[in-house]
Amino acid sequence: MSLTAEPKPAEAASMPDLKFRARFPLLTLIVERLLLSLMLLLAVSVLIFGGVEALPGDFASTYLGQSATPQAIANISAELGLDKPVVSRYFSWLGGALQGDFGTSWASRNSVSEQVGRRLGNSLFLAGFAAVIAVPLAIGLGMLSVHFRNRMPDKIINVISLAAISLPEFFIGYLLILYFAVNFGIATFPATVYESMGLLERLKAIALPTATLVLVVLAHMMRMTRAAILSVMSSAYMETAELKGLSAGRAIIKHAAPNALAPIINVVALNLAYLVVGVVVVEVVFVYPGMGQYMVDAVTVRDMPVVQACGLIFAAVYILLNMLADILAIVANPRLRHPR
Repeated sequence: MSLTAEPKPAEAASMPDLKFRARFPLLTLIVERLLLSLMLLLAVSVLIFGGVEALPGDFASTYLGQSATPQAIANISAELGLDKPVVSRYFSWLGGALQGDFGTSWASRNSVSEQVGRRLGNSLFLAGFAAVIAVPLAIGLGMLSVHFRNRMPDKIINVISLAAISLPEFFIGYLLILYFAVNFGIATFPATVYESMGLLERLKAIALPTATLVLVVLAHMMRMTRAAILSVMSSAYMETAELKGLSAGRAIIKHAAPNALAPIINVVALNLAYLVVGVVVVEVVFVYPGMGQYMVDAVTVRDMPVVQACGLIFAAVYILLNMLADILAIVANPRLRHPR
């Protein structure tokens, strides 16, 4: 009779999985993040489709006007497929979206995918240019604030950042319009970007929207960078480095900043996601021909294919950037890169 207990079937089946996790912890966490992101995107697609379906009103009635007859409304509904069951329409829409086909706009009868492609390019151009300015500026100001902590430069940076966080983006946008476009006339307004514009003309046209986005996200990234580096500065090895005669600036750049990389990556990724998703308000304020303006115009006429496409793309961008932030934070962890 054996004194060693044999593992149960469930335990035996889980043993290879545990061995794989122990041997490849980095790869396991990355795969888990990928699967979780896909599941989250699927759940968001259900919420977007169901939320748009639950909106009050009817496109056919809005499109035809108050004088529309019931028969005309029924004909439009049948033409657009609105007489089909909701579940059938959802899977048809999801299947098309997975292939890059978001259907046809009910209002303009143009391809949604083509319109979204042009509008998304404009939004990404605006958000990307704002990110190029905001990210290095925020990290630099955060490190500068740590270097002069509790002194006058640190206090000035904190006061300005608190003021920027307290003001909503539409208020900042209107202030910039008032002073730079109306009073001084040194900025273009409205910032309408056309495909025929050259790069310099586009940069001039998006100056005010870019400044608004930079001011909105700069303070949050700077304060989180400062907090992350200050947390590392209180570690024992940082005190040892300072006792050995390493200057405060070199200690921050060479030791503190690299070890605070994970939280900095997370906050930068979150703010990059906001730059893409949160451009809706800024685009409406500046009449900018991007995804946000396109979606707002579609909501007013209940153009459901456009609203659903914009919502799904915004959600996909937000989830993708958060997933990349998680993966980069995992890769930046030396314990996972070099398991024992």
